[in-house]
Amino acid sequence: MHDKISNPIATAVRVIEGPQTSSAPGINFGDIYAVDDPLTTGPSPSSPLVGRAQGFSAMASQDPAAVALLLTVNLVFTEGEYKGSTLAILSRDAISPVRELPVVGGSGAFRLARGYVLMKTYSFSQTLGDAILEWDVYVMH
Repeated sequence: MHDKISNPIATAVRVIEGPQTSSAPGINFGDIYAVDDPLTTGPSPSSPLVGRAQGFSAMASQDPAAVALLLTVNLVFTEGEYKGSTLAILSRDAISPVRELPVVGGSGAFRLARGYVLMKTYSFSQTLGDAILEWDVYVMH
């Protein structure tokens, strides 16, 4: 997942700005972002696209030393075997080396899906706020 808050082509846009609580860009308690991030098969932006992560994230921790987000996102598959299907994620995302996020549902091939995601930060730019995240998704459907 390529989460880009820097211009010229941002895929995550701050729609509500909270008070300045951190020196890192886009990491302030109360910040809310609308997200439409590309999902690719690898970390390179030129890797084949399989879908989009669409939803929102909210900075939910007041402690800048313990960043945590409320993440509500649909993984929308636009290519391949699962084209037209979605997976729904609703979770607290406490930034750590590996985070576990619940899969709470889905549509199409993933109707009534349950499972989890193991998410890792592949790269993060402290100056731009852009991130590349690796998602390993495990579902029953």
